[in-house]
Amino acid sequence: MSTARTVVVIQGHPDPDGRHFCHALADAYAQGAEAAGHSVRRIDIGRLDFPLLRNREEWTDGTPPEAIRQCQEAIGAADHLVIVYPLWLGTLPALLKGFLEQVLRPGFAIEGPSPRGLWRRLLKGKSARIVVTMGMPALVYRLWYRAHSLKNLERNILKFCGIGPISESLVGTVEGRAAAREKWLARMRTYGRDAR
Repeated sequence: MSTARTVVVIQGHPDPDGRHFCHALADAYAQGAEAAGHSVRRIDIGRLDFPLLRNREEWTDGTPPEAIRQCQEAIGAADHLVIVYPLWLGTLPALLKGFLEQVLRPGFAIEGPSPRGLWRRLLKGKSARIVVTMGMPALVYRLWYRAHSLKNLERNILKFCGIGPISESLVGTVEGRAAAREKWLARMRTYGRDAR
């Protein structure tokens, strides 16, 4: 890709330790992007301090905590988002979901509804890649479980805010062979280089 882009890498593993394969995948993507001249901002949700929202009023009328406001600034300035997370109990970790609820508020991500019940999508023009690690083979998740939670994140959260196109990388059997891990890290560096 010839044009430099602004990329935000959202590390969605809730453990701030940094030793998980999700962290290595996010690092590889960021390294590839930076080496190609793209501007990269990183958000590690495991290191953020924010409360979970408990009612509609907190979501619509509440003031985001400073850490969330800074994340909104980074996401607002981005051309491309990368969200990396492990599949936990068939979906994204609760802390990542709580982060998305905090960040993607009315006035920032959406606006409305209009008198006809429609929402205005405020994050149009941004693309995304979702990277999901899992213990099961990716094909089992896609065919047997129909990638239900991934589709929910794509359609009901990101696309609802106007983000698209959205690419996905399903990293199955994450505890598998070292050679397979190295291939995934190389693939992430390539995706980062192309900011896709």
